[in-house]
Amino acid sequence: MPATAKKTTPPASKKKAAPAAKATAKPAAKPENKLAKLGLHNDMDLVLHLPLRYEDETTLMSIAEASMRGLQTVQVEGVVTACDVQFRPRRQLIVTVGDDSGQLTLRFINFYGSQTKQLAEGTRVRVRGELRHGFFGAEMVHPSYKVVNEGAPLPDVLTPVYPAGEGLSQAYLRKAIANAMSRLDWSDTLPPSMLETLNLAGFEPSVRLLHNPPPDVDEHALIERSHPAWIRMKFDELLAQQLSLKRAQAARRAKTSRALPVTGRITEELTKVLPFQLTGAQQRVLEEIRADLRQSFPMQRLLQGDVGSGKTVVAALAAAQAIDSGCQAVLMAPTEILAEQHFRKIAAWMEPLNVGVAWLSGSQKKKEKTEALAHIESGAARLVIGTHALIQDTVQFENLGLVIVDEQHRFGVGQRLALRNKSFNPADREAAAVPHQLMMSATPIPRTLAMTYYADLEVSVIDELPPGRSPIVTRVIDQNRRDEVIERVHAAALEGKQIYWVCPLIEESEALQLQTATDTHAALSAALPDLQIGLVHGRMKPVEKQIVMEGFSRGAIHLLVATTVIEVGVDVPNASLMVIEHAERFGLSQLHQLRGRVGRGSAASVCLLLYQGPLGGTAKQRLATMRETTDGFEIARRDLDIRGPGEFLGARQSGEAMLRFADLATDQWLVEKARDTAQALLQHATDIVDRHLARWLGGREDFLKV
Repeated sequence: MPATAKKTTPPASKKKAAPAAKATAKPAAKPENKLAKLGLHNDMDLVLHLPLRYEDETTLMSIAEASMRGLQTVQVEGVVTACDVQFRPRRQLIVTVGDDSGQLTLRFINFYGSQTKQLAEGTRVRVRGELRHGFFGAEMVHPSYKVVNEGAPLPDVLTPVYPAGEGLSQAYLRKAIANAMSRLDWSDTLPPSMLETLNLAGFEPSVRLLHNPPPDVDEHALIERSHPAWIRMKFDELLAQQLSLKRAQAARRAKTSRALPVTGRITEELTKVLPFQLTGAQQRVLEEIRADLRQSFPMQRLLQGDVGSGKTVVAALAAAQAIDSGCQAVLMAPTEILAEQHFRKIAAWMEPLNVGVAWLSGSQKKKEKTEALAHIESGAARLVIGTHALIQDTVQFENLGLVIVDEQHRFGVGQRLALRNKSFNPADREAAAVPHQLMMSATPIPRTLAMTYYADLEVSVIDELPPGRSPIVTRVIDQNRRDEVIERVHAAALEGKQIYWVCPLIEESEALQLQTATDTHAALSAALPDLQIGLVHGRMKPVEKQIVMEGFSRGAIHLLVATTVIEVGVDVPNASLMVIEHAERFGLSQLHQLRGRVGRGSAASVCLLLYQGPLGGTAKQRLATMRETTDGFEIARRDLDIRGPGEFLGARQSGEAMLRFADLATDQWLVEKARDTAQALLQHATDIVDRHLARWLGGREDFLKV
């Protein structure tokens, strides 16, 4: 029987029922609902809810001995000799506890009225906390304590401290987990021979040790998660992820897709009309994509390339292959500015070749949208470019063969699935045939992360920038030197250069006292009256943004004040100076994307990062990285080190469980071992695969990658 989990049966509460609340009060959430908020739905979820840390309650010392230990966490036991609420210097509960060696004061600044009864004189308590010498002599502030009988035995294992949500006590969690452990099927999912080969501990002894480690355990190994018990948990987690992703890949390859083998007239003529030569890296990834498109199963390829590396032209040539092969192609981008820029650029290449290119966005007028929908459904539009509007039910393709998603991490898995499911035609909606899919990202994924989270994808990398791009010099400048920066902006504009000035907010926020785009636009307009200064932000109407961006593109606007709506896709070669306000508030990936708006022409380009001190450690690391390198892959590697994989992946919403135990910074060797083991198991031991996935994913592997 696979180690699937039974429904959680939480421990019964011993507390008396509270008096009925008034009708207007919200009923308190049940503990089992609070467990569900933590993702704990069944016994296996609870058993794999491992401790954050441990408390050593296995030893006692006298109050006198504890007083000589200095600032250490200690445990003592004594009888309450006084319990009073005092009001100087503020309201607090003061409890005196004594044993044969001396007395200790317990001080509670936040407390419940019931604690005065719980800690009444004559009560024996066991107290654990950091002992120090203060106004009341030897004291502990807000220690943990429990009422005990004289001679009560000490625990013989360390006490686990679990991640907990609001209203979930450690005592409740410990009991719920203990109950789950008593019901669990502990049979190991991996056979003894494999455990021996991989040098892994057994599943049951590993889990039991992590929940209840003996006092003589290597605490450093537990804290650092290098103990053999932790290694087993990490390996199992990584193995489950690798198995699920490789199964998803196998399931995709079992589906049918229309082969797109032709690189004919459109491909050849498009290559001829391009105003530049493809780089070696572009040629290489294009051949990888073309080989995938010739297959009769759907391509699922991620195209990575640094800012300005030329992903758009590769996408256009991939679309040309689909069109030459008799199919339609669609390109979806996350913002209207980016989607429209793709449309203008690619349509300028395609329309002279008699290729119908349609544009679809949420801001279109009804007549324009109706015409576009008709052209898409009839097949007159061979290439369709747009925003989220493409996934609406009203959009029907005549013959969709290729889906391209730009900045794919900005779309949820459901949105990407909805576009892919547009099918070859409405009659085939239930058929197995699905379009090929190319996802693009200017946020490079470090190799370790790609091996772990993209194990079911093929990955192509454009690791070469087109010739003629100017290097970008990055400087970090204190906000107090703002006037100097404005002078530099003025001088650059008079030399014929164009400038971006980026602000993180649109309007004033009391919580974040940051310079806003609207205020900055007004201030710069007053300081530089001889310049044409534009403003663009996300709350403007699309037509208003379009007018401003067109003015900037043709050089009529010297200085563009903007929010991060210009983060991706804006391509103005004459823009060579970028000022980013409050750079300490941006993430590394976003700073790199913004900086990539300059350096797109031959002029020397500069990015000025204005910051407001004092800076925290993470902000210092980010700004130092931006100053030291313009290599997107190196920036991605450092970003992973700073933030970890969960935050790095951010809005990918890919659907697979994030790693809870493995650390990609230190456990690379385990990733490779899990990957190789997964490959072997899928070929020779599907029964082990089923049991392992049931234990670790519990049936939650149906919404993985699209």
